[in-house]
Amino acid sequence: MEIKWLVILLSFLYLGLLFGIAYWAERNSESRWVNNPYIYALSMAVYCTAWTYYGSVGRAANQGLDFLTTYIGPLLMAPLMWIVIRKIIRICKVQRITTIADFVSSRYGKNIFIGGLVAFVCAVGVLPYISIQIKAISNSFLILTGDSPGYTSASVAFFNDTAFYITILLAIFTILFGANRVDSNLKNNGLIAAIAFESIFKLAAFIFIGLYVTFGLFNGFGDIFQQSSVLPDIEKLLTIPSDSGYSNWMWLNILSMLAIVLLPRQFHVTVKENRNENHLKKAMWLFPLYLLLINIFVIPIALGGKLIFQNNPVDADTYMLAIPLQMSNTPLALLTYLGGLSAATSMIIVSTTALGVMLSNSILTPLIVKNTELSAPENNNVSQVLLRGRQFLIAAILLLAYIYFKYVSDRFSIVSIGLISFVAVAQFAPAVLLGMYWKNGTRTGAIAGILSGFAIWFYTLVLPTIVSTGLLPEQFIIDGPFGVGYLSPNNFLGVDNLSPITNGFFWSIFINLLTYVAVSLLSKQSSKEINQAEVFVDIFQYSTVYESSIVWKGTAYVQDIKSLLNKFIGEERTNRAFRNFMINNKINSESLRADFRLVNYAEKLLAGVVGSASSRVLISNVVKEDNISMNEVFDILQESRRFISDNKALKEKSDELEIATQQLQIANEELKKLDQLKDEFISTVTHEMRTPLTSIRAMSEIIHDNPDLEDEERSKFLDTVISETKRMDRLISQVLDLEKMESGKLNLELSDIQFEDIISDSLNRLRQVIKEKSIDLDVQIQEQLPMIKGNKDRLMQVVINLISNATKHCPEINGKIIINAQNGDGNLSFIVEDNGPGVSPESRELIFEAFYQAKNQTLKKPEGSGLGLTISKKIIELHRGKIWVENSATGGARFQCLIPLN
Repeated sequence: MEIKWLVILLSFLYLGLLFGIAYWAERNSESRWVNNPYIYALSMAVYCTAWTYYGSVGRAANQGLDFLTTYIGPLLMAPLMWIVIRKIIRICKVQRITTIADFVSSRYGKNIFIGGLVAFVCAVGVLPYISIQIKAISNSFLILTGDSPGYTSASVAFFNDTAFYITILLAIFTILFGANRVDSNLKNNGLIAAIAFESIFKLAAFIFIGLYVTFGLFNGFGDIFQQSSVLPDIEKLLTIPSDSGYSNWMWLNILSMLAIVLLPRQFHVTVKENRNENHLKKAMWLFPLYLLLINIFVIPIALGGKLIFQNNPVDADTYMLAIPLQMSNTPLALLTYLGGLSAATSMIIVSTTALGVMLSNSILTPLIVKNTELSAPENNNVSQVLLRGRQFLIAAILLLAYIYFKYVSDRFSIVSIGLISFVAVAQFAPAVLLGMYWKNGTRTGAIAGILSGFAIWFYTLVLPTIVSTGLLPEQFIIDGPFGVGYLSPNNFLGVDNLSPITNGFFWSIFINLLTYVAVSLLSKQSSKEINQAEVFVDIFQYSTVYESSIVWKGTAYVQDIKSLLNKFIGEERTNRAFRNFMINNKINSESLRADFRLVNYAEKLLAGVVGSASSRVLISNVVKEDNISMNEVFDILQESRRFISDNKALKEKSDELEIATQQLQIANEELKKLDQLKDEFISTVTHEMRTPLTSIRAMSEIIHDNPDLEDEERSKFLDTVISETKRMDRLISQVLDLEKMESGKLNLELSDIQFEDIISDSLNRLRQVIKEKSIDLDVQIQEQLPMIKGNKDRLMQVVINLISNATKHCPEINGKIIINAQNGDGNLSFIVEDNGPGVSPESRELIFEAFYQAKNQTLKKPEGSGLGLTISKKIIELHRGKIWVENSATGGARFQCLIPLN
């Protein structure tokens, strides 16, 4: 009794924690902890229900790797999210769609019947799935409290059944946070935050029990697999049977790919609760990662359970709880129970919320619209009727799921019931997915496809579950009606090697698809269907001009539309919405008549409350709508296309203009830079020329003013004049050379030359200067250097320049220059190295620029014009070589040139 009340207390505390998280998130909806892509991606993990938490281990223990198909499908769908799910999200945001029933209804002309059909199929298909979550909660509670394995929920009165009270609590939670306002298009921030928390909690609990089994009870993965080798059929559990497994795997993977998009709870969290399409980018990798993490320990737990309970038959679905209980680890068992409670409650809450909105919009609201008393103009309580009706539907769904659990699903495994629900929602695939990419799909084709697929689903997968209740004879399932084996539900039409689930899925989806396409090709679309098909297929073109692409013609009055909206969304919100819309669209607020834009806007507002089909009916009741011919439909759509095309062309022109502007800005900056370089160049050249001119003038004036100057002194002054004149000549030659090189006018005449001859001639010209400075010269030339193609005069100019440069920077005492030339890797390597002060790192690139000291006044200005190294670099580059400088081991400058040999 003690453990029972502890489990009950923990259950209530956990649900209370969910209430607290949801309440806080609702009050802080704009907080970065609530509105972020991680919460969105984690909410998608509502896909992992009690089926994952308990059923995957059970399926792995009984059927091996088959359990992976439920997760491989979503992994395959993840890269397609940006293509498929993003398109669904865009459609739903533009048309204010909140449920999959509303989506199908909107695509096929906003038809009420098809919306109701989808809602009905969802309710019938998903109700058993909700019931197995209640079963998981109930069974885990019974195991913890020590009830006998033969105990069933049906044998206990509901007022003594803990599962009943948990169901009531979940109904209250769902109503408070999933159906607390009439506009279902508004985001349920509290609900999504609670679901994200549950996703983290159940993952942590699963990993914890996995670590306990793998590394606590066994010595890691290898130990478990080694000990499991003695188990019977171990190879079967760890391999895919080639005779039937491959085909089953393929179809089950396809089934789970469809389920991740079409399950009402997945549509709700992925589409309806999406705040930003870019959040999908995070979900595309985080959701698959979640699936990977929650499946790491499935096989080890399954094998560990089989080893622990070899001589004590225990239902494999209960291994998660049975193992810690067997080891008397009560705290871990309680944590495992709460993880399973988390997995089950998240699915129940979101699924019942989605079904409640769906049934309300697609079945309840059309009934209210048809009820003249409720829909009368003077009745202003319609929104409250809708809200209470939605809340009642949520409570009714949960109550029916509880009843189904007590009398039907308690006899079947978690996985088998879950897969049956997967196949049910897969029947919407042709109508939804083809409807987004094929414009010729019709309402009649969609209805025929869904009905035919639903009939095959019910016959092949639901009837066998009814046999267990005694309503049908077991022989009917085995032998088929009238003894026709090919018509038996378990082997319908006799597809070889397919399991009953896979067989039912194959035939239901095949007949559904075939019927949808065939009937669509044979039937005609209404003008509304054509318009919706165009918008759905080309939503990314129409999403910005949706209002202008809607086909509508008739007479409507602003006051009538306002009165209608007042009944459903309230007077204050109606006035605010109309005021903003008229300001944004520059519509006269005093206008009595409503134009087509206002009518469409009002219909969209209503769609968030009552669904697209019902909003269409309500709008048509207050406006006088004229019939529209097919030609008018195509004219309007053609006009929208032209508008889209013009917008696209205008955007392209704008982009081109922006690129051109950026290019002009870059060119302008370059011109400014070149202009600055020109000014610096002229300034430096004039400065360099002014120095020798000043000397020439000074020396000449001395000679002119002193005719009696001694011959020796006069000769000295004349030598200075001649030297400065040569300096000017050299500077002018260098400037002219540089201009030719920069403009590409310098053509080098190449010939075969010996580089050692160039070095020798250069040293002969500079030997006197080297001797005067007492510089130690070390010449290292490789014997028999290969010939190179080059211009002898220009290369000699480089060699002289580099040796002269080294001579200037050698110290006054113990100066040394090393000259090295050798053949290496297809290049002639020429090095001039001195033992001077070297070159600072920040100057090593700058020194090859013309007059670099003029642009970098913070650097010490070297001797010379500043053109020698620039010209040398240009000459080397004209020979397809390269030159650079670095400091030698002794700290001096080391210039190296590489010139290709051919």
